[in-house]
Amino acid sequence: MDERDWLILHTLYLEKNITKAGQTLFIAQPTITKRLKQIETELGVKIVNRGVKGVQFTPEGEYLAKRAEEVLNIFREIKEDIENFQHTVSGTLRLGVSNFISKYKLPALLKQFKNMYPDVEFQVNTGYSKDIFNLVYNQVSHIGFIRGDYNWPDEKYLLFEEDLCIVSKDEINLDNLPNLPRIDYRTDQLYKQLTENWWTEHYSQPPYIAMSVDQGDTCKEMVLNGLGYAIMPSLFLQNEKDIHKIYLKDKDGNKITQKTWIFFYEESLKLNVVKAFVRFIKELDIYHL
Repeated sequence: MDERDWLILHTLYLEKNITKAGQTLFIAQPTITKRLKQIETELGVKIVNRGVKGVQFTPEGEYLAKRAEEVLNIFREIKEDIENFQHTVSGTLRLGVSNFISKYKLPALLKQFKNMYPDVEFQVNTGYSKDIFNLVYNQVSHIGFIRGDYNWPDEKYLLFEEDLCIVSKDEINLDNLPNLPRIDYRTDQLYKQLTENWWTEHYSQPPYIAMSVDQGDTCKEMVLNGLGYAIMPSLFLQNEKDIHKIYLKDKDGNKITQKTWIFFYEESLKLNVVKAFVRFIKELDIYHL
């Protein structure tokens, strides 16, 4: 069995469908089917059964599929070590990036880094910060861009800190806030907890949620069109002038903020590409990028 065989087993186990696995791997379905039969012949076991509900793994097949991730990680580590022996900044940099950063900061950031180190390739996973935390913790990603104060056991670096604001098209009175239409959007749990804690400190009744949308950009557009107020980090409003902002403050009058970090393992700095990227990030003003 070679690396591609292990990748087929791993992907098929995740997808439970040969057609979907082929689409993910850009491999034709007959090729996957043929290769599965060859693996079965080589090992002398039945790996999968095909039915109307898709692929079902035998006990032997499930064992192989679960071990496939370990084998693929070994292949990846070997490749990274070999590339590192050359003392050049090259290879694949694996990044986990929170949704907002991936949309507004990452493209320009990667372009600059690629201009400096043209032999570097990128593997990027995006999502909510909790998911990115897990990717870095499990070493699927070398570095994670994470918003919020997660408890990280190794190296981290603060990129910037944002104020949290009540934003509206027109001026509003905070005393009347519970009666005004609020627009919420899907976001990280830690951020939601910050805003909920602030609310319960200041009001005894729940907010009037008029709309719940999927993205912060959509929420901002609703606010700009006078459809309600929202609570958002200041970076969302970086280029907006025609908007009213009230900064959230705790009972002691201190501004409530959200921090954005990079998380990584110190051990990963042994890789030239990771070391170069961390150094590159520390020299940037990412907030104003």
